[in-house]
Amino acid sequence: MPVAYDGEDLAEVGRLTGLGERGVVEAHTAQEWTVAFCGFAPGFGYLVGTDERLSVPRRSVPRTRVPARAVALAGEFSGVYPRESPGGWQLIGHTTVQPWDLDRDPPALLVPGVRVRFVEA
Repeated sequence: MPVAYDGEDLAEVGRLTGLGERGVVEAHTAQEWTVAFCGFAPGFGYLVGTDERLSVPRRSVPRTRVPARAVALAGEFSGVYPRESPGGWQLIGHTTVQPWDLDRDPPALLVPGVRVRFVEA
């Protein structure tokens, strides 16, 4: 999944993890992620990876608006917001891939067991 690593919280995630911005991008793209379960909104998959360094807390104050297709981290999970919504995850980038599309069969791109590799776009 292509990602432009330009998220509002990328610098903060770099600070929290001690990896710096570039290190976060490298760690996020260096591993395969697996959809563990879905929830929160249709098409929102909770992806788990193996690099524990990317485990970061949710924001202390959630945003009232997170743009659709934002790529984010929270706890041990990464995820892609399928539509604009409130949210408290740390935003690290965005993708052009739509995780939920009613015109697609099936509509959800990210379902349990699917493996995802993020690539820098």
